[in-house]
Amino acid sequence: MPTQESPLRPTVRSTVLLLLLGFTILACGTPEPADRPLQLALNWFPEAEHGGYYAAAVHGDYQLAGIDVEILGGGPDAPVIQRVATGQVDFGLTNADGVITARAAGAPIVAVFAPYQINPRCILVHEESGIKQIQDLENLTLALSQRPAFSHYLRHRFDFPGVTIVPYHGSVIPFIDDIRYAMQGYVFSEPIVAQRLGASPRSLLVSETGFNPYASVLITTEEKIRTEPATVAAIVAAAQTGWTRYLESATATNEHINGLNPGMDVEILEIGARLSRDLVLTGDAFHPAQIGVMSLERWQQLIDQMVEAGIVEAGEVEAEGCFTTGYLPSGGASATPE
Repeated sequence: MPTQESPLRPTVRSTVLLLLLGFTILACGTPEPADRPLQLALNWFPEAEHGGYYAAAVHGDYQLAGIDVEILGGGPDAPVIQRVATGQVDFGLTNADGVITARAAGAPIVAVFAPYQINPRCILVHEESGIKQIQDLENLTLALSQRPAFSHYLRHRFDFPGVTIVPYHGSVIPFIDDIRYAMQGYVFSEPIVAQRLGASPRSLLVSETGFNPYASVLITTEEKIRTEPATVAAIVAAAQTGWTRYLESATATNEHINGLNPGMDVEILEIGARLSRDLVLTGDAFHPAQIGVMSLERWQQLIDQMVEAGIVEAGEVEAEGCFTTGYLPSGGASATPE
């Protein structure tokens, strides 16, 4: 795993990323002074999945990049994409499939940074159930959100014989004492809470079915990229530095997140930070300087899967328009919207 092949060395890694941040600012220019902070809207309550973005705030990386960033907490059904698309906020976080559905609906949303190479979405089952793969789910109750693309994909691809699908309400309580109950979650959240409450959960990653959207993706609009490229470059560079910091040493950031979301205590957040290393530093991003990278092939595969599942129409979304890696400090091949 990447934590063995490319161990993080805090002093060296952070120094290199800070230098890259500075070079990016020089290359793209200095952001124009703003009369208010840039607003970054989260897709959920503050948790480990947002750790790198908060680390950049805690350690002053946004300020070093010449920008002031206000991070806005989210929650269930947080309308992040709508807020970004309509200019209510400058940047937001979503998953890659959210970008595709937004562009299919005509929203000019673009992904500019993607820390999670492996999506942390999972299905929780009880160890005692003997279930070891998502495709083996049968004769149980499955708590699943109806709208997200992963839900449509799973229900399209697998028969799930004898499975009763019920709405997911964000609580692990129904799961705890019912061995025939399964539910969606994130590997560094619901499984840990369930274990604390006495259950023996097994986390089945949705990515192991082949459906693996980039997660905690930083998005903005085509107009922002066109009119404020220095601002986009600055927040991307700061985010990459922040994620490097968070994966090296998360304690200060996790204390900050806990202050914003007391339901996520520091111990759970520390576990989340550890688990995140293997989800971030993998795939096309084996080294901290590659954090945030995306590929055209991954975007095209995701579009094809969503077409297959009937989520979007064939030809409705072009992969090239969904993302750009042109603002990463290390550069990289990308597709940049015109």
